[in-house]
Amino acid sequence: MDLTAAVDVIRAPLGDLLPRLSAALFDAIPHRAVAELSGNCPHSPFKTHGHPSGDPGAAITTTELAALSPAARAEGSWQGRARIGGADVPVLALYSDATARGALLVLVRTEEAPVPAVALATARVLWDLVTAHRDRMATEAVPGVLAQSRAAAAARATAIAELVDAHGAALSALLGVLRRRDLDDPTARARAVDLAVSALAELRARTDRDQALVEEPAGDAFARLAESLRPELRGLTVRLDLGPPGTEEGADRPLPADVANTARAVVRAVVHAMLDEQGPGQDGAPHPVRRVHIGWKVGGGELRATVRDDGPGVLRRTALDARRVGERLAALGGRLDVDAVPEWGTTVTATVLLGPPRMAGEDPLYALGARELEVLEQLARGRRNRQIAQQLHISESTVKFHVANILEKLGVTSRGEAAALAHAWGATGS
Repeated sequence: MDLTAAVDVIRAPLGDLLPRLSAALFDAIPHRAVAELSGNCPHSPFKTHGHPSGDPGAAITTTELAALSPAARAEGSWQGRARIGGADVPVLALYSDATARGALLVLVRTEEAPVPAVALATARVLWDLVTAHRDRMATEAVPGVLAQSRAAAAARATAIAELVDAHGAALSALLGVLRRRDLDDPTARARAVDLAVSALAELRARTDRDQALVEEPAGDAFARLAESLRPELRGLTVRLDLGPPGTEEGADRPLPADVANTARAVVRAVVHAMLDEQGPGQDGAPHPVRRVHIGWKVGGGELRATVRDDGPGVLRRTALDARRVGERLAALGGRLDVDAVPEWGTTVTATVLLGPPRMAGEDPLYALGARELEVLEQLARGRRNRQIAQQLHISESTVKFHVANILEKLGVTSRGEAAALAHAWGATGS
């Protein structure tokens, strides 16, 4: 295997990267399919290429890949037989820690013999290079990639929500029927209940795994920002004051990966502009920046990042444009505000939408999933959480979860406002 193949792989468009990687590895490690599970590609963390050797129509699943992750992570690679695509097959699993969240690559091999050490080492290096390259693109929040990621992520999230709602509702209804006391054959009923409960648990586990790959809590995202800034400012006479989001500022709120990456890239660019692009004050005297404060707040469907310094207050927006700050924000429908006060300092506020912006006149209910619309309809009829839970055959805690999501997606703060929108846009079934 020639490592110059890495150049061809890295130059590939994001959608062609996995097929080209498969082609680069094929001669040294023959395989019939390849799959990846990674956190540095927010719009599509799970991808496959090729055809596994299972039953016709069988497909590789995230559950199968997740089962291989611990063993591959421990040593960087693992090879043996595993259940992939519904069949017991020889596989090679490669794990890269070139990104904070890690990345798993699994090759469904065509032969049993162990992969030679040289080929294995080269494959691991190539996977590390590919992983690091994609992670850099995500971390730097390249505008073109951001726009593609946001569009794909929105479509993917909608599809996942619809599938989860459909299967979840079907399984919940099945459980409701099976738990009826008037059914015959208790043994069959008990087994059917167990199967349905297991299916529901697996459905929720898959959703949780997907969420863990494409989202991170705002507090954790801010901590990663702070960790990246400290070494960059080491040796400078600048005090870095951090205002991480608390519970009231949305520390536990999950941020889409593209939003978190954009916010971090924008804040880093603003900090460096404040330190590098400001000369003396208006009086011509030196007025160096000695303190930079950074704060985040999440709420109302957006993340607001504020960067404030005590410098000369002469930072111009063109200095930020040169670092593609506005371009990065525009790719996600965000905005930038610069308030420079001579001799007092500069405050830069970057706002990033947590989801795709809604067009004027567009139905505000479009972002709600099928189950959320059902909950909203019940809410608009004046029913409380317990009544909604009984009506929809779900738990009261699940209703609370859906109500919180509904309020967030609609950009309202009360059940009454949500009910008013439901009536205005015809979501009451009347």
